[in-house]
Amino acid sequence: MPTTKWVLDPTHSEVQFKVKHLMITNTTGEFTKYDVSAETEGEDFTTAKVSFTADTASVTTSNEQRDGHLKSADFFDVEKYPTLSFTATKYENVDNDGSYELYGDLTIKGVTKPVKLDVEFGGIIKDPWGNTRAGFTISGKINRKDFGLVWNALTETGGMVVSEDVRIHVTIELIKQA
Repeated sequence: MPTTKWVLDPTHSEVQFKVKHLMITNTTGEFTKYDVSAETEGEDFTTAKVSFTADTASVTTSNEQRDGHLKSADFFDVEKYPTLSFTATKYENVDNDGSYELYGDLTIKGVTKPVKLDVEFGGIIKDPWGNTRAGFTISGKINRKDFGLVWNALTETGGMVVSEDVRIHVTIELIKQA
């Protein structure tokens, strides 16, 4: 079967994360510069070789002071580690509605760990301009300390300022290359 190449449509994609603040609310962040590429056998994404990279300096939470802290050595250390990456290693079909589990290696701050992500496959469609597109919603949870993102502070009552758990939410639209 021929190999099909897919590239990111960044105007219809987003890479977000949420972290509990003071354990009572969520703070949302995103990466604004990232890339995804995929190679499939035909249009079968369960065979895909997928790679994702994000520019760590593009992290934003809509708060300049917090963004500066996230870019510092306390968190992403963007000077030393300008990118984070994910490479898919295995797919498992959860059910017949297009949901599956995606396993891969996530690298942040030079630390690589296996992760499992839940994927909802939105399908493949031909757009009005003749392009073939595929859509995905990806979610998961990681422990930031596993990747060397260990900064924290305690409240007066001993609670954490920032949760260790980071929830990931990504929507990706890919375009099939001719």
